[in-house]
Amino acid sequence: MLESTPSPSTMAELLGPSLFEVWQKLCLTIDETYDMERIWNAGGKNWTYEYKYRRGGKTLCCLYAKENCMGLMMIFGKEERAKFEEIRNTLTDAVCRQYDAAKTYHDGKWVMFEPTSTSEFDDYMKLLAIKRKANRK
Repeated sequence: MLESTPSPSTMAELLGPSLFEVWQKLCLTIDETYDMERIWNAGGKNWTYEYKYRRGGKTLCCLYAKENCMGLMMIFGKEERAKFEEIRNTLTDAVCRQYDAAKTYHDGKWVMFEPTSTSEFDDYMKLLAIKRKANRK
């Protein structure tokens, strides 16, 4: 865990104004749908920061930030991958391509999206709903 949470101005400087706006809107969208524990961490060797949504010891998703780039990581287990296939035809081609290109490990398929706008948020929320039912609204 990080000793201090990055300030909004730190995040805006890191991501740039337009991506920071996307970051804020994605966080708001997730926050409006899910009541989760939110944890800031260092981003490892590839990212500056990790912002994790968890509840009951299970991770819903992680947002990542580095200079002029943000990521949204979702890990899909075997049953969740089957549910993805059930809704595939409701998702955009770009989201499906990203999913198909992701590597599958022993613990699931690790899919990293790199949003640059809010255009795929509806798809992201459909994917999060596969992982966990909304517990707000």
